[in-house]
Amino acid sequence: MERARVLVVDDKENILKLFARILGDGYELTTAADGGRAISLVATQPFDVVVTDLQMPHADGFEVLRAVKARAPETEVVMMTAYATVQDAVEAMKQGAYDYLQKPFDPDDASLVVARALERKRLKEQAAALRQEVGGVHAFHNLVGRSDRMREVYRLLEQASGLDITVLLQGETGTGKELAARAVHYHSARKERRFVPVNCGALPAELVESELFGHARGSFTGAAGMKRGLFEEAEGGTIFLDEIGDLPLPMQVKLNRALQEKEIRRVGDTAAIRTNVRVIAATHRDLKAEVAAGRFREDLFYRLNVFPVVLPPLRERREDVPLLAGHFLEKHAGVLGRRLTGFEADALRALTGYPWPGNVRELENAVERAVAVGTGTTVALRDLPADVKGTQEGSLPPEVLARMPYREAVDLARDRVTRDYLVALLRELEGNVTRAAERAGLARESLHRLLKRYGVRSDDFKAR
Repeated sequence: MERARVLVVDDKENILKLFARILGDGYELTTAADGGRAISLVATQPFDVVVTDLQMPHADGFEVLRAVKARAPETEVVMMTAYATVQDAVEAMKQGAYDYLQKPFDPDDASLVVARALERKRLKEQAAALRQEVGGVHAFHNLVGRSDRMREVYRLLEQASGLDITVLLQGETGTGKELAARAVHYHSARKERRFVPVNCGALPAELVESELFGHARGSFTGAAGMKRGLFEEAEGGTIFLDEIGDLPLPMQVKLNRALQEKEIRRVGDTAAIRTNVRVIAATHRDLKAEVAAGRFREDLFYRLNVFPVVLPPLRERREDVPLLAGHFLEKHAGVLGRRLTGFEADALRALTGYPWPGNVRELENAVERAVAVGTGTTVALRDLPADVKGTQEGSLPPEVLARMPYREAVDLARDRVTRDYLVALLRELEGNVTRAAERAGLARESLHRLLKRYGVRSDDFKAR
């Protein structure tokens, strides 16, 4: 596997030797003794992370930062500074630097900052890849997924779009049935006309007929004038009958006749009105079972079931979770004005391991919440809902693990072991961070950084 490339810039030889010792084994390390040399290297070679001192001859750290961001904006920059120039380092962060190290610093701190800078770069690359995928072959009119199940759904929906026939969408609540219906309509020859969605389960039984077919003036108490129904509103376009399984039996008879004859009658009127409307129906119920139980008419079922499409639940296509999560992250970060680069590894593992009983809708709500409550540049485990966070202790399903790149799978395993270690350590020492740092062989500040990164709070383990 290709090693990450790090450039360290400092006019002090002891600093360059320190980084050679702490980064030499796991990284491809390049050093420069002044800012001018660093700018020359950046102009000709790619680097993942640049660690640079602020005050140097020939060119200072600000000039190095500007050169890096002009040549390779995705490269992360870490500033090194003495106490007196901390304000300059903060200003550098405002100009695009990732973090800073205050001299003298603990080698563990330096190693951790470089590792986190690399992780941030990787997350930004993942986010860019997700944006590219969402805009490419892994999306179909706002439906997102690259699993085999979703590819088959895309194929069927595209086929249905070219056929002016009735479509029946089946799937659990939250699987995106209305999105699928809109995809069919807006890829069809009727796309210039209206798409009219109707939730049959939300209509009062006594008003269903009037809402769908309209009513004549005086046809019932309160009918002060003539009203066009939703079928007329959708003339030439598509009417989407969501939760068709909730339609009362008497209305099922009238709907079946309307579909058969391609005409409707307003309530209280004897004149028939010809209709040219495409029907797309959807339900979370098993309509065959409903027919067998006498709750749904068999003739209407067969009239609707011309072109059936089943949308799979999210738990059966977990490999789509990272792609969907990235899509929703970009969507809601834009709405809320947040600049987020992706998900931390343990957060992504929790999202992928959760069964999502509410399907895609629940996932979007979870990501929207994380964007709203989070304070970092990435979504952390602590930002997720409690139910989702609980899955981080579990292992990923084998079918999900097998589809990951080796490096990503190893990173997830490492993160899980690290968090488990921190929890066990603090539980054993009742939340005493000083003793925990001594036991772990880390500087106290380094342990604090790890605890913050993995969302572990020492107060949770202190004796009450």
